[in-house]
Amino acid sequence: MEEHLSYNSSNPLGFCLLPSELIQSILLNLALPEIVGLKLVNKTLATVISDQSFVRECNTRSSSAAWLFVFKKRWSKDAMLMGYTDRSASNRWFKISIAKILEPVVSPGEVFYFLTASGNIFLFACNRDKEVMAVDLMAKKVKKVPPSPLGPRGTSSWRRSGMKLVPGGPPGSGRFRFLFAELVEDRPTLFVYDSETDDWKRMEAEETEGRSRSRGEGLDGRIFLHLVNGPGSNVIISCGSESLSPLVLRPGFSGGGNQGREPNGRLGWDYSANLIHVYGDGHMMIVKSSDGDAARKRTRFLERIEIWGSSEDGRNWEFVSEIPRNLVGQIEKPYGVLMGCLEERGGIIRACLVSNWEGAWDMIWLSYDKARGHWAYVPIPDSKMTGSNLAGISFSTGLNL
Repeated sequence: MEEHLSYNSSNPLGFCLLPSELIQSILLNLALPEIVGLKLVNKTLATVISDQSFVRECNTRSSSAAWLFVFKKRWSKDAMLMGYTDRSASNRWFKISIAKILEPVVSPGEVFYFLTASGNIFLFACNRDKEVMAVDLMAKKVKKVPPSPLGPRGTSSWRRSGMKLVPGGPPGSGRFRFLFAELVEDRPTLFVYDSETDDWKRMEAEETEGRSRSRGEGLDGRIFLHLVNGPGSNVIISCGSESLSPLVLRPGFSGGGNQGREPNGRLGWDYSANLIHVYGDGHMMIVKSSDGDAARKRTRFLERIEIWGSSEDGRNWEFVSEIPRNLVGQIEKPYGVLMGCLEERGGIIRACLVSNWEGAWDMIWLSYDKARGHWAYVPIPDSKMTGSNLAGISFSTGLNL
């Protein structure tokens, strides 16, 4: 983990004279990369950070934290992740080098794409060898994930909203499960890899036929993998986090669950070309933009944003909320290209809209608390990615000690 922190030699000595309980309380307000950097300062801090009570509390807080990770398109020899969390007081991107971790198992000149992450585990797809690598950042280990029953897959075959990485054991165990959805002979099919058995399972999803199911990570903890995304047709596989039992959901805009709302007043019934749909975890964000003036062709500006969610029976999209106008004013910037990622965790929907305008990248982090009905905009510092190609983006929980 690459950090650029500088310490005055007299400061750590005075800090270490504080009671250990106070030191722990102060450290718990830092992001984990900052904590790891302090662990290398002296033995006293290393002892405090290695204490099991501190590790447990740190991991508990980390499990509820939200991180945004992005990956620039690079050769394997200088592969580096960038991570940002709104819980860091330093308000900066953390640079995390993975080149040395990948070195033992990758071919020279290989190009990687970042797929998804959860805790300490990050998945990357190889462009040339068509392999998937699982990197444990804290243990500094890497393993090749065996090909799925579908065989080797190119980087363009992976859909961000159609895959999920979930823990397979306690924090720091290194165990995980990787799930993705695919159409096999026009049949929605779930594929699950378990790192403990190093094997895949393949299950054809069952049609719901109107049976009621919870949305998001609800009471039954179901996972949602988006298989077909489009204004006129959507197919989602819903499965349990443990028992799996995959089901097929086919939400549409039939008007169910939206009584009292004028259909033409909502973006769900708008099929114009100026709409961008971002999918994830049984939800959909619809972004409407307006064109720039005649002198700025191919330039657009954000105009409206709505969130919709699948109904419990999986047959309809239901309107959730529209972003307040005052927030639109804060994020209204020119762009030429726009894409995004979306997750729901703990009742909070998070989305990152990534735009490019004349070679400059800009990232907009939005969140919506469903219980409170509250929108929030998280300012993100400049990622210094001008002129670079984006090779993956994902939300994740925090790293674990």
